[in-house]
Amino acid sequence: MRDTLRVALVHDYLHEFGGAERVLLALSEIWQEAPIYTAYYLRNSSAWERFRDKDIRVSWFHWIPFASRLASPLRFLSPLVWRQFNYSNYDVVISSANWYITKGFRRGPNTVEVCYCHTPPRYLYGYQTSVEWRRYWPVRVYGMIVGHFLRMYDFRAAQRVDFFVANSKNVAKRIEKFYRKEATVIYPPVEIQKHVTRNKKQDGRDYYLVVSRIVGGKGLELAVEAANRMRISLKIVGKPAGWGSAGRRLRQMAGDTIEFLGEVADERLAELYAGARAFLATAEDEDFGITPVEAMAYGTPVVAYRGGGYVESVVEGKTGVFFDDYTVEGLVGAIRKFKVQSEKFKVEEIQKEAQRFSKERFKREMREFVEQCVTKGKVV
Repeated sequence: MRDTLRVALVHDYLHEFGGAERVLLALSEIWQEAPIYTAYYLRNSSAWERFRDKDIRVSWFHWIPFASRLASPLRFLSPLVWRQFNYSNYDVVISSANWYITKGFRRGPNTVEVCYCHTPPRYLYGYQTSVEWRRYWPVRVYGMIVGHFLRMYDFRAAQRVDFFVANSKNVAKRIEKFYRKEATVIYPPVEIQKHVTRNKKQDGRDYYLVVSRIVGGKGLELAVEAANRMRISLKIVGKPAGWGSAGRRLRQMAGDTIEFLGEVADERLAELYAGARAFLATAEDEDFGITPVEAMAYGTPVVAYRGGGYVESVVEGKTGVFFDDYTVEGLVGAIRKFKVQSEKFKVEEIQKEAQRFSKERFKREMREFVEQCVTKGKVV
């Protein structure tokens, strides 16, 4: 085996800085010399600011005017985007794959491809997405036609992957279902705060917290309606993304106890996590869900829907409470239950559970896994 592996990192695109981008950032810290190949980046975006000092290599799609706005309607071009790149000179290609069918590349006979799959593309397999494109029949017909051919391409591309890594058991089941491939689960990285002072009445207010892109499919309506009904203070961190109207709709729904903070600096976000009474995790089928774990890293308990990746991170009665009825009434009941039990949740115990998802653990597991893959792939 080579003393120094030649590694390439591949990511859908650099637009927003979310959970997938945090994974990419950690990967780039493990393999610091590895270039990052991506379909496009949006200059001055939150993702661009984090990766601007990296060796970023973009596709031809990047140079199309308004590429970030056209990526979704022109998604059928994704096979041509990745066909541009040839990874024959690398020992290992590691993709961070989510939306843009980022897998199955051109490579050399000894190149090993590892796909860290955040989820098979949700829009291809019937899962709720951030933009409800099925609302308008011309878009629905267009999406169904394009989706049919992209599903076939996605399956073929998945068969060319040597090793899959899933960000949760939930996603590993999807990989087995749709690709007929086994996946190793390595949970995504979270920065664990070792010294946190919890202040439940920070800024003189007793509030609940949501951190999310303001898009559909995240259950934000449930959180807003529950806060309205219970007259509790709710802070929502995040900004609208994509073509949807979720931001406008939520603001129209929100009462005077709800505050939209937009995108905030890391220092402010840390204060908000540490000061919240509880974090609300309300997506119906989250792939994994990194923000509840971030809240737990600050010792903040979580009120979560019992579904998706939340069941893998939240421990009922120890780090939070679940609700089973995916309605406003279900969430209201869980918040009331949490209020009764709130004193039993201990900062140290919650943070201890969050350690299972630390960045150090992620780096160690990924490095060991890739080394094993290289050995199995016979790179010499």
